Amino acid sequence: MAETNPDVNRSHELRAPAGLFGVDAEHADRAGPAYPDSLIRAIVQRSPGGDVLDAGIGTGIAAGQLRDAGCAVTGVEADVRVAEVARGAGFAVDAGRFEDWDPEGQQFDAVVAGQSWHRIDPVAGASAAVRALRPGGLLVVFWNAASPPVELAAAFGAVYERVLPELPFRPWAPQLADAYDEMCIKAAAGMRESGELAEPEHWLFDSARTYTRHEWLDHVRTAGGHGRFPEPVLAELLAGLGEVVDEAGGTVVMPYRSVAVATHRH
Repeated sequence: MAETNPDVNRSHELRAPAGLFGVDAEHADRAGPAYPDSLIRAIVQRSPGGDVLDAGIGTGIAAGQLRDAGCAVTGVEADVRVAEVARGAGFAVDAGRFEDWDPEGQQFDAVVAGQSWHRIDPVAGASAAVRALRPGGLLVVFWNAASPPVELAAAFGAVYERVLPELPFRPWAPQLADAYDEMCIKAAAGMRESGELAEPEHWLFDSARTYTRHEWLDHVRTAGGHGRFPEPVLAELLAGLGEVVDEAGGTVVMPYRSVAVATHRH
């Protein structure tokens, strides 16, 4: 699902206040979509080793998949409550902005950022990754972009139009997929500007997840800035979206396209 603020060129300047996402961190951990196995395999295969730093580890969704694939994962997370959820899952997590993080001599085989790089300054973030990477180390930043069928997107859009007519766009609208392309372009430009990273590559992986009504509403509550809406408005929105899922038979299949930008330290 796309960010509720579509200005991707300034998204790293528009970080949510600390704790906004953390209020529903455990819900996000349950409801957030995992990344395709093919993406995780690509990271493991292209990395020179298994020591991984997760920049913006969140609740640890990508980190958990990488750990299951045999990696040792350390995290950096700006939201202290989210960091606590990741620590509870067994990860060592430093709290703070990745751009300002001091690796204190540590070097990693890979730096990854799942669903977080748009909140990191792309140039300062690339430089921070260089400081943390061994020569030849891998940097991969990636996002899950939801791409619902046209009929489902239209039904969800009608609910947003009724409940939140002032929103400048509709979540899951087809044109919002362009925002992910822009995020990748911006990330690649920052990597080039660092001067110490190889020419970035773009990766694409397709997957899908089936959501029950409860799972989908859990996901919506913690995705795309919905936590900023007043609770009565959010409740009305969730009720309407729940009706759409009920009319679809009680479950929805949400296709995802995972987009990634990858490079290596020289």
